[in-house]
Amino acid sequence: MKKKIDVSYRKYKIKKGDTVEVIAGSDTGRRGEVLSIDRQKGRVFVKDINLVKKTMPKTQENQKGGIVEKEASIDISNVMFVGKSGKPERIGRKVIDGVIKRYTKKSNEMLDK
Repeated sequence: MKKKIDVSYRKYKIKKGDTVEVIAGSDTGRRGEVLSIDRQKGRVFVKDINLVKKTMPKTQENQKGGIVEKEASIDISNVMFVGKSGKPERIGRKVIDGVIKRYTKKSNEMLDK
């Protein structure tokens, strides 16, 4: 019998608020800010990227209803962090004073303070 692996603890190098560039898919080359991360599915929501049209019913809060554009998730492997240099860079992790900190591998710039 195979063991079930709990994936809810997965750690990703990209965090909410980071600027990322899409490296694969229909929005390739576009940049945006990470709105949220779904750790169990391994997907991210990026502002103004992968927009889908969704029909919303009339409710008391939304009197008009109709068609609304909303961000859909993208697989986390299809986005790459964009550093201060303005180019996509890979992210690494180092232990400094007992705390794990992120850094860009190309420019060796520390991301977490």
